Amino acid sequence: MAFLNQALEKELKEKVSTDLSLLGKIYKAKSSKYHLKSVEHSLVDDFLADGWEEYQEPLKTRTKLRREKSHDIQFEDDIWCQLYRLGYRCFNIDRDFKLPFGKNDTDRKQIDVVAVNEDSILIVECKSSTKWARPPSFKTEFEALKLRIDGHKKALEQLFGAGKKIKYVFATRRYRMSRDGVDAKRLMDAGGFLYNDNTFEYVDGLLKAYKNAAHYQFMAMLFKGQDINKNRIEVPAIEGQMGGRDEPYYMFSLEPELLLKLGFVLHRTRANEAEMPTYQRLLVPSRLKGIGKFIDDGGYFPNSVILNFSENLRKIEFQPHSRGGDTRSRTGILKIPNSYAIAYIIDGQHRIYGYANSNYKSTNTIPVVAFKGLESSEQLEMFMNINQNQKAVSPTLRITLEEDLYWNSNRLDSRIKALRSSVIRQLGGDQSGPLFGKIALGEDKAILSAKPFADALLRCGLLPEAKGNKFIIKEKNTSLYETSSHDHPREMRAARNRTVEFINACYEFAEEFLEEDESTLSSFIVYNRGTYAFLNLIGSLNTFLTTKNEIDIHTSKEDRLKALEKYLQALFEALKGIGDEDKDRLLGKLGSGAETTWFRMFQNFVNQRFGEYEPADLLDWKERQDKELQNEGRELGTKIERHLKKVVTTNLQEVFGENWDIEIGAIQRECEKRAKEQMEKNYKEGLGRTDIPWTDMFGVSDYRKIIEKYWARVPEPVPSGFRTFEEHFALDIGQGFNSKADKLKWLSFFGSYRNTWAHEGTKEKGLNREEVEFLRDIHDRLSL
Repeated sequence: MAFLNQALEKELKEKVSTDLSLLGKIYKAKSSKYHLKSVEHSLVDDFLADGWEEYQEPLKTRTKLRREKSHDIQFEDDIWCQLYRLGYRCFNIDRDFKLPFGKNDTDRKQIDVVAVNEDSILIVECKSSTKWARPPSFKTEFEALKLRIDGHKKALEQLFGAGKKIKYVFATRRYRMSRDGVDAKRLMDAGGFLYNDNTFEYVDGLLKAYKNAAHYQFMAMLFKGQDINKNRIEVPAIEGQMGGRDEPYYMFSLEPELLLKLGFVLHRTRANEAEMPTYQRLLVPSRLKGIGKFIDDGGYFPNSVILNFSENLRKIEFQPHSRGGDTRSRTGILKIPNSYAIAYIIDGQHRIYGYANSNYKSTNTIPVVAFKGLESSEQLEMFMNINQNQKAVSPTLRITLEEDLYWNSNRLDSRIKALRSSVIRQLGGDQSGPLFGKIALGEDKAILSAKPFADALLRCGLLPEAKGNKFIIKEKNTSLYETSSHDHPREMRAARNRTVEFINACYEFAEEFLEEDESTLSSFIVYNRGTYAFLNLIGSLNTFLTTKNEIDIHTSKEDRLKALEKYLQALFEALKGIGDEDKDRLLGKLGSGAETTWFRMFQNFVNQRFGEYEPADLLDWKERQDKELQNEGRELGTKIERHLKKVVTTNLQEVFGENWDIEIGAIQRECEKRAKEQMEKNYKEGLGRTDIPWTDMFGVSDYRKIIEKYWARVPEPVPSGFRTFEEHFALDIGQGFNSKADKLKWLSFFGSYRNTWAHEGTKEKGLNREEVEFLRDIHDRLSL
């Protein structure tokens, strides 16, 4: 007995279409972000009052109007268009498509998008929000979904024929709904698929890169592990051993058309976050087109595609023939389930997808080397080994690959590197977090780079530092990693969860506090140059409060944030009212010192409100910005340097007479070169020709070389009152006083401090109080 009566079947069929001309027009309309309408001139005012607007010059009798679509209509249209681009050519053309799931008249569910192709039927329900928000609970809906889907399948088979795969797709936009959350698990348990923002962006990327071949990866994503049909693929193969693995590998040839369906490419995108490892780049469209043309022109690739059969999905079976006496290899028949996405493509995706639109995809066979059950780390290592001499792996991809490369490393410092990578991936990939989609991960582009997150997590103190197999712990462990734990895998996961939850909570607080000031949020906090500063401030405050015993590693996320709130609020208020000078100092600062400047200024904003928060590194920075202190240090240093020049040149003249310059000929030549370069620079900067004596170009290292070489040299005869370099410059600064090097160690410190005040590139660094005290001490001991 039919599931649908004739009247209902007819009603539903009238609401779908396979008319290519009609679907093309619908696609064009849905691709626009506006509703379009042409009305008589007399009706225009009424429509304008209802939110419509004119967008073209009026025609003779009618006016063209448009109105922006609401977010929910726009999302439904975007999903419809994406499926159309994927090759679906049978759709519902009416939003009022109520699909039965039972015999009663009330047993019907409105479906936003129904899409049918020769292999599958998708029923899509769309949920969207105007801005990022946590969704309501779908507990009741998803728990009833399994029974509903069974009824839907019966109705769809009657409408479109049996044999097609049917998938319920729950599509969301701007919903912070984690794949690990309870609702997502209910959806998957019922056989549904969560099609979130990650998935939509990934499929959009596939369409741009793979064009009409994208549907292979799309089908593999939706129907992973499910049978394409019940017939197993049987292929002659050679079994062998390689690399000391217990599991064998197989060599065989297979049609690209089959590999396109069996294979799955682990692209490093947020949509594939559940897959481990993910490491592949999206294809280059122009290269893919070129490969297709090369194949159709008779070209071929003699090298093998490399696969890994994922045996947790479906088992492969090898029926061997007898082994020969000359080799450990043996021939046989490899039986492969004809199922979607059971083979991860480690190398060769360009070759396989190059066949997608080729005339030879079903008649050529290409060589394959296939492994089975490779561990994540083995698979990734193989990919890296194959590709290390090809296109360089991008810094962003490398950062996000470190999690998979080093998570189970024997070295502690490598595991901590993996932990940093994992934290970044979760921050940017968790749809329930405020940074979702905002951090560039793998091949995904975003407004924030992964690098400032990696740099900050290395230094901010939320995660411990390690060298080799030892932690570098200064006094007390103030990180969110229990360094005394010996259960490394468990503590890695726990530390990641603590860190991600805490950072997300801080960014959520920033969103809430600056909700009415989007400009401040986007210019200073959710901003590449502000990332390093904000994360380091969070870490610094966490260290400060842990040291005060107000929080510890086991403090809950809520209580930890509560302890920090007043300090973060001070930062946000300072940024909201930031003066032009401070704003220019932040936004105008470029180069390697910019990150530190941002961080210190963030710290200083907090310190101005809460004086008890003054870490040693902030105090040091504030001293280096003190103009009076810098002027004093520069004045002392200048006097010391003048004294050095006077004593060195006078002693050389007394010892060597008129030949003193020849005695230091190598240094003289270098100083003359510097003088000429400075003269040229002055001239090019419009200062005219200015002669510079070579003796004005001595550096501290030159003085040291001369002093060391002529340490105790005296003229003959020794004039009254003459003092050697040793008598002038041997100073005890408390770091040993035995060798000549010990006695001149002060010159090394003096040279580094001189670079600080003399070079343009170190203006921001300056001198701290301790360094100025050192210069004052040297000045006094030289009796200046």
